Amino acid sequence: MSTKILVVGSGGREHVLGWKLARDACAPDLYFAPGNTGTASLGTNIELSADDLDGLAAWASREKPDLTVIGPEAPLCAGIADRFEERGLRIFGPCAAAARLEGSKAFAKEIMESGGVPTARAARFTDLSDAKDYVRSEGVPIVIKADGLAAGKGVTVCDSVEQADAALDAALTEKVFGEAGASVLVEEFMEGEEASILALVDGTNFVLLASSQDHKRALDGDAGPNTGGMGAYSPAPVVTDELWPIIRNDIVLNTIAELSRRGIAFRGVLYAGLMISDSGPRVVEFNVRFGDPEAQCVIPRMKSDLVPVLNACVDGTLHSNMVEWSEESCVCVVMASGGYPGSYRNGDPVRGLSEADRLDGVTVFHAGTAKAGKDIVTAGGRVLGVTALGSGLDAAVRRAYEAAGQITWSDVQYRKDIAGKARVRLHD
Repeated sequence: MSTKILVVGSGGREHVLGWKLARDACAPDLYFAPGNTGTASLGTNIELSADDLDGLAAWASREKPDLTVIGPEAPLCAGIADRFEERGLRIFGPCAAAARLEGSKAFAKEIMESGGVPTARAARFTDLSDAKDYVRSEGVPIVIKADGLAAGKGVTVCDSVEQADAALDAALTEKVFGEAGASVLVEEFMEGEEASILALVDGTNFVLLASSQDHKRALDGDAGPNTGGMGAYSPAPVVTDELWPIIRNDIVLNTIAELSRRGIAFRGVLYAGLMISDSGPRVVEFNVRFGDPEAQCVIPRMKSDLVPVLNACVDGTLHSNMVEWSEESCVCVVMASGGYPGSYRNGDPVRGLSEADRLDGVTVFHAGTAKAGKDIVTAGGRVLGVTALGSGLDAAVRRAYEAAGQITWSDVQYRKDIAGKARVRLHD
């Protein structure tokens, strides 16, 4: 009898998870809720939103998947893992108490400070006047963060007091982030280069995944507004051999231990967004799921099957030799609708997908696409993750951009400098 797996979510992260799961030795039957145009070629898309916890729990109770894998953060923070476990259903993803690491930046900061995890100095505010006074006492540059979930867009790096005031007004007075911005963190600005480290955790044991680096800003040269991520690559050479023990012990181990001390067992993916400076790595933020687009460049490098690893996280039987890595580098270039992360148009036909997919080492992961008759059309801000493996970063970059050049639609935008910092570092 074949293994049945439900993947919850609709983006590029869920497509790459399905792509990897489909290649496992157990050849699982895959279901996606709601999935996207890309996942439809791997299994069955079902018409359930990732936020429909009642519907998802009812479907799983009826259909009895062997495992449910949660992609996005919102259902995790809303307690989907707790609901499934109450029904005796196997689910990969942390409980609501552990998911607060992403759901509340103030809670994450409290855990880090209590657990001795290196991070930036910060203060939490609900009062506008108090927050503005604090900005003036600290000086700029400074970082304003909405406390709750804001789809990756709740962080503003402020180079002037005026910018900081505007960010505070937007969150606390104009309520542009809704309840997520009802309180804010005003945080020390950290100099350095960012990197992402994902750890698979079974409550006690953990395995660090390959390093990666995301590109948050919309435009080349890290210009423009923050986005959900415009591309990523793995491995990230800024994460040197000397840093791995610090990341393992001071960051991941200390965080899991502090949660455990409070009676919270973390099972799932712990994502540490790091700032690497001359003084070592410090945590910028925690997420509680696979990063997007980091998953698109880390998961394709995983040589080992994924199903046994996810099951081991659920069962508390994870060990380090379960995960093997390819020596190849991987690069993901996100192709987005013009105007993203602001307003953009949907419904533009996408051309050149089959030509790009035919290129050696290339896979195109769908994020914001839909079917309109025979056409695949744009249906979101981030539309595709054009991903390439190569024997070294330069080769992977060349392949990814060759593939991106095959794909067109009206008003497409994408960064032309993904992995640029790494290439400079490698060729110095």
